[in-house]
Amino acid sequence: MEALNNYKPERVLYYFEEICKIPHGSSNTKQISDYLVSFARSHDLKHMQDDWNNVLIKKPGTPGYEKAPTIILQGHMDMVCAKDPKVIHDFTKDPLHLTVTEDGYIKAEGTTLGGDDGIAIAYGLALLESSDIPHPPLEVLFTVDEEIGLLGADSFDCSVLKGKRMINLDSEEEGSIWVSCAGGLSMDSLLPVHRMKETGLQVEIVLSGLTGGHSGAEIDKNRANANKLMGEFLFRLKEQMAFGIADLYGGEKDNAISRNAGAILLIDEDDHEDLYAFASRFQDRINTEYAGTDENITVSINSNGLQTRDILLPVSAEKVIFYLIHVPYGIVKMSGTIPGLVETSMNPGVMSLNCDAFRMTCSVRSSLNQAKEDLKDKVIYLTEFLGGECRIYGSYPAWQYRKDSPLRDKMVSVYEDLYHNRPNVVAIHAGLECGLFYEKIDGLDCVSIGPNMKDIHTPGEALEIASVERVWEYLKKCLKELKS
Repeated sequence: MEALNNYKPERVLYYFEEICKIPHGSSNTKQISDYLVSFARSHDLKHMQDDWNNVLIKKPGTPGYEKAPTIILQGHMDMVCAKDPKVIHDFTKDPLHLTVTEDGYIKAEGTTLGGDDGIAIAYGLALLESSDIPHPPLEVLFTVDEEIGLLGADSFDCSVLKGKRMINLDSEEEGSIWVSCAGGLSMDSLLPVHRMKETGLQVEIVLSGLTGGHSGAEIDKNRANANKLMGEFLFRLKEQMAFGIADLYGGEKDNAISRNAGAILLIDEDDHEDLYAFASRFQDRINTEYAGTDENITVSINSNGLQTRDILLPVSAEKVIFYLIHVPYGIVKMSGTIPGLVETSMNPGVMSLNCDAFRMTCSVRSSLNQAKEDLKDKVIYLTEFLGGECRIYGSYPAWQYRKDSPLRDKMVSVYEDLYHNRPNVVAIHAGLECGLFYEKIDGLDCVSIGPNMKDIHTPGEALEIASVERVWEYLKKCLKELKS
């Protein structure tokens, strides 16, 4: 493809393309962190890199802005790593292969793009290298491992920051100013299982073709979850025939709606045709059920002949299926005070089965901390009822709406001057690092903005070039107006 810096804004897209050459999945951020440090050194900017690989780069205010209140610009450097099943790509070492669509979107071939939140890094670096953009003193903070529990933001020592005004660059909807978000946590449900040897016809059931999406931003879109569908498939199948479960798998990230799932079963040879007929009926039913959101779900069956495998004992199989049927998915409650806002939700994101345990990794979100805890406790109760245990990690607070926000008011005013209409000032259900910083920095005034992106956390992720330019112009105008 042609270089992205042939499009506007050149330096922003130049840095975005550079970032895409560097592997930067969650828990693999050392290389991108070192790149940011090298950038700061080459531009003679004060900087620090902490033990977690978070990077802070400081730049003085431009002439006339030296004494203006400091602005914190913030985004995260890690990306969700997901790919189409047939794509060969090693996220630990391979660069992303970018393409520009005819309608002006940047995509990666067969993988996630990392526009969430690589575009924040690109905006930040373009500002830091600039010599002709008026701005107050800047503290540009790039955090790590946001996608797996906001770990970098949680660990960062905010005492090194002077700013009390923060612009987070991790939203995906131009024309919206985000002013609050849900809190959340990740949890693993672990069910012990026992096995026995059995011989039968080995078949692999694969559910694919689901839309997927971000478990916060798209949880209200009625999209199917492959892990839950696999549980339903097995629950209904046991009404038709006997089978043994040798393996189960599904999903890639707890904060992504699962697009694929599979099961390896042993069945009686005489049931082979009945299995195909059942799978066909199931496929027709779920495509009807999810018409408009997931219209291309396929249920495929691959037969591997007679095999002897270690399969789950009947009691273990029943417990796994019971869990899959009863673990919550989707909207648990809508907000009673903000129309259209999801208050509490649950996403069973990653499913696996090893020799002695079934594991499901889930993402819990809520705007209310008590509701988050209540939902977590329900999943713990379900898991412990089945003889298992839960591990809780990556908990982060909700970002509460601030009634009085001079920063929000100024950014609304600038938007109205530029575009002659009012931006959407909204609360969202997705999680942002703003909540952690709001708790850690006394008196913090914070908003979140960003360009249009779609299908984040999936291989269909796309970033609109024209929107990148418009948000760039808006951001520059905001910084120019934030002189006091």
